[in-house]
Amino acid sequence: MVVSQSAVTRSESDVATPPAEVITRDAIFDAHRRGKLGVRLSVPLESQRDLSIAYTPGVAQVCTAISERPELRREYTWTDRLVAVVTDGSSVLGLGDIGAAASLPVMEGKAALFKQFADLDSIPIVLDTNDPDEIVETLVRMRHSFGAVNLEDIAAPRCFEVERKVKAALDCPVMHDDQHGTAIVALAALYGACAVQRRELAGLRVVISGAGAAGVAIANILLAGGVRDVVMLDSKGIVSRDRTDLTEMKRELAERTNPANRRGVVGDALDGADVFIGVSSGTVPDAAVAGMAPDAIVFAMSNPNPEIHPDLARKHAAIVATGRSDYPNQINNVLAFPGVFKGALDAGAREITEAMKLAAARAIADVVADELAVDRIVPSPLDPRVVPAVAAAVAAAAAR
Repeated sequence: MVVSQSAVTRSESDVATPPAEVITRDAIFDAHRRGKLGVRLSVPLESQRDLSIAYTPGVAQVCTAISERPELRREYTWTDRLVAVVTDGSSVLGLGDIGAAASLPVMEGKAALFKQFADLDSIPIVLDTNDPDEIVETLVRMRHSFGAVNLEDIAAPRCFEVERKVKAALDCPVMHDDQHGTAIVALAALYGACAVQRRELAGLRVVISGAGAAGVAIANILLAGGVRDVVMLDSKGIVSRDRTDLTEMKRELAERTNPANRRGVVGDALDGADVFIGVSSGTVPDAAVAGMAPDAIVFAMSNPNPEIHPDLARKHAAIVATGRSDYPNQINNVLAFPGVFKGALDAGAREITEAMKLAAARAIADVVADELAVDRIVPSPLDPRVVPAVAAAVAAAAAR
């Protein structure tokens, strides 16, 4: 059997909801009634013969074969193509710590995206615990039920510990999408912006607002991708080596970023900066963006309210992107995670490595390499070329 989605369509006309269209509360609740997922058969079950093959007595032969050779599970069950979408509901986008039960509609939506974009089956798993060890233990006990784990909406800094422990405990691809999916697409967008402006990543000074899950992952992938000067901002200002109030994660990050050891607040960080990447719930003053370098690049990715409104950002920046679908250059995780997991599963990979993430970012950017413009630095999330390109690049990186 495979999971199917209900009421998820894909066409070029759906790239962005027209601003004039009003989506009513009733329309939203009707679409979610009884959930957005279902189950459909992948083999016929219409006769006594079909029943004897799919279930008893025929199924006993397959069970015996797997018992004797456990690796056959990949070929004769759905686990090889099944992604577990796992959360504790502690950091649901825009909603915060709403708990496991309330987070289920989001996880169903994520599973629907896996099916629609990558034709991967997935199962939402919402866990009623915030204890990293209990999460790990639960997934270890369920390991034979899935082929990969997409961690979702787990609050920082606990999400770093959860991902690290789950990766160490399981012999399959594991990725916290809030971290790495966001980072992959941010790097892809920066590749596109630099190509439009004929600039090199190594020469950029990048400011990242938000030192949580997404911000840390973006900093890491930018450094791995060749950016040399990254400055992080948290709620108290620039993350610098002389601050005494940093968490262990931020202290480690301070050692690898901010090479000039800048100090101060957002205006000090953005003074002369080339790139701003926002993944926080804060706001950025218009004057701070005005102080950036010529031909500045602004990725105001907080959703639904960007750190600075794109219309204001365009007064000072040459290229502007957001996380929203009603403005050009949408930086959306759906450009990354379906293809990343498909590529990892196609390759039989046991993990998702930094090289695979870098390959995914480059593949996303390359999809629109011949169509680049200031308002088209990444593909549309609905571009059918994206997932095959990302999956192929990730699988090739895994093979290497």
